[in-house]
Amino acid sequence: MTRIALISFHGCPVVQLGRGYAGGMNVYVLQSARQLGAQGKFVDIYTRRHDSADPEFESIDSNVRVIHVDAGSYSQEKNDLYEYLPDFQKGVLNFQRAWKINYDLVHSHYWLSGCAGTVIAQEWNVPHVVNFHTIAKSKLESRIGEKEPNQRLVSEPQVSNQSDMIVASTQSEKEDLKRFFKLKDSKISVISPGVDLDLFKPINKYDARKSLGFCQKYMVLSVGRIDPIKGLDILIGTMELLSDSVQASLVIVGGDLEKDREIERLKSVAIELGLEGKVFFTGAVDQRELSLYYSAADVLALPSYYESFGLVALEAMACGTPIIASRVGGPKSFIKSGQNGYLVPWHCPEPYAQRLEILFNNPSLLNSMSDAAIRKAKTMGWDKVTNKLIQLYECLILKQ
Repeated sequence: MTRIALISFHGCPVVQLGRGYAGGMNVYVLQSARQLGAQGKFVDIYTRRHDSADPEFESIDSNVRVIHVDAGSYSQEKNDLYEYLPDFQKGVLNFQRAWKINYDLVHSHYWLSGCAGTVIAQEWNVPHVVNFHTIAKSKLESRIGEKEPNQRLVSEPQVSNQSDMIVASTQSEKEDLKRFFKLKDSKISVISPGVDLDLFKPINKYDARKSLGFCQKYMVLSVGRIDPIKGLDILIGTMELLSDSVQASLVIVGGDLEKDREIERLKSVAIELGLEGKVFFTGAVDQRELSLYYSAADVLALPSYYESFGLVALEAMACGTPIIASRVGGPKSFIKSGQNGYLVPWHCPEPYAQRLEILFNNPSLLNSMSDAAIRKAKTMGWDKVTNKLIQLYECLILKQ
């Protein structure tokens, strides 16, 4: 049996999504592991212990485990975790030796995991695959005021050059990797993330809204981590520009309502614009409930300054919800502007408001975009993603 070690140092795949740094990467790690396990691969996901209650390991499926390794305090900020990589690497190697497991390949997710995975794969003498999910230089180019730790800027090209293969989510990300790190085309494989088509599927809009307690005529939705790079202030500004006849509300899903300073800032922005009663913050919700929110919404808005892929947009499309997104990164690869949503090239409220009003005033267009969104999502299930990963793994293992 092929044995794969997935390294997800800072992102535990079983934590609640939308809180802190938990987002699309966590979904990617968990779903790809499950699909690999379903296809007969033995998968261990190594991550740092985030809570004292985390067990040493827990089974996710029959062939998939999550293994928690002590590395830094539970409340440690992501950008302060680099110094704990030696502890994490030691913990992974100790677990492997204790269980006498011979892995065939290491697949690391994010630059911190890539640093750890480089050492671990060399120790085991196996191929090393890396997904960065986001690239520091791409983020810095995307928005004025973005900051990234210097250690990340130094480490990403090192990890790239020392890995056996890099997986990019889109052709756009591949071009960035080539541009920033001077990599050969053959060093990068483009494999887009997928969507759980069993979990995310259309629910009657009336029933979904009734279940959630929303009764406005139109509902605009945002889902994901609460971070300035997501452009949520643009989205709140958009709501101010909509005509009164539209009767729309904005529901923002994600974050921690008690601890998240960015939520407090965004609430202040909404109050200053006189949008009380039109902008709602739910905090993070269980992923199994997200299909209700996606189905209840008329449109999912993603006004990000940078998105490596934008998995929430694909999940919403699977539920029949069209997308209005910034023309950046991942969304360009699966949103066809004017067919299953709109791509907006400007980071300001006016074009978002214009496109929302077009959709809200043209029910037939909204319905046709909904149908097109579903059709596109159905071509991007996780099974297809995992088949491509397995082909890549087998090729690298044979070369070893």
